[in-house]
Amino acid sequence: MDERTRQAERFEGERARLRAMAYRMLGSVSEADDAVQETWLRLGRTDAAGIENLGGWLTTVAARVCLNMLRARESRREEPLGAFVPEPVAGHQDGGTPEEEAILADSVGLALLVVLDTLSPAERIAFVLHDLFAVPFDEIAPMIERSPTATRQLASRARHRVKGVSPAPAADLALQRRVVEAFLTATRGGDFDALVRLLHPDVVLRADPAVVPTPTPVVVRGARTVAEGAMAAMGRARSTRTGLVDGAAGLVMAPGGRLFLVLAFTITDGVITGIDVIADPERLRRVDIAVLDA
Repeated sequence: MDERTRQAERFEGERARLRAMAYRMLGSVSEADDAVQETWLRLGRTDAAGIENLGGWLTTVAARVCLNMLRARESRREEPLGAFVPEPVAGHQDGGTPEEEAILADSVGLALLVVLDTLSPAERIAFVLHDLFAVPFDEIAPMIERSPTATRQLASRARHRVKGVSPAPAADLALQRRVVEAFLTATRGGDFDALVRLLHPDVVLRADPAVVPTPTPVVVRGARTVAEGAMAAMGRARSTRTGLVDGAAGLVMAPGGRLFLVLAFTITDGVITGIDVIADPERLRRVDIAVLDA
């Protein structure tokens, strides 16, 4: 067996781990595959005989590739979120399907991916490597060009964002969650009557101009009118999950793990009295989104 073949076999043994790591950093199957492929190409340009710890070397290279991709993404943050069209999923190595990204997002936790997408590139790398893959801070620090102490602080800030703001009391949050999950289930299933039952007769829905888009915010009143609007958005509901929105149960729509819009609910006595639909990029940046524990 020649050296190139041995190198390829060793890399294949690490591929699944690298792909899982890259996916959590990037939130996209195709971008994760790109990062893994770039790592393989860089290995091919390196004298592997001089690498004592191949797993560690590959982790470092993949993390730096992901960091560069995240920084490039940051430079495009000024593009309106309304212009974002979720990319088709097509893994370069295995011919992925659109369902593959949804399966991966569910396995990681869509809400976690959304929160990770709000972090700075360095915070995201530090948190993913340390908290999800147990890489020591002194090994992460050179990857992001920070000291181990600064890297620890980055991960701590990221961890705080993932945990989110202080939520409502447990009893209130449990009720909110039941109502919000019932709303999502009814919307996905096209159950108009169930939706109407969840809504107060005088419910008010407010959607910012980026949702439709329209020149001014949209205000819709009445249970049946709001339910009809939810029915019209039934397709979108399939890429929507529950999460904590400013500490309360809400809905997050994030195709491929990238935040598109959120629904914040006002719930009184077990019925929905208000819904705020937020898609404006500036407003979304000010919303605290966190994982809703199972």
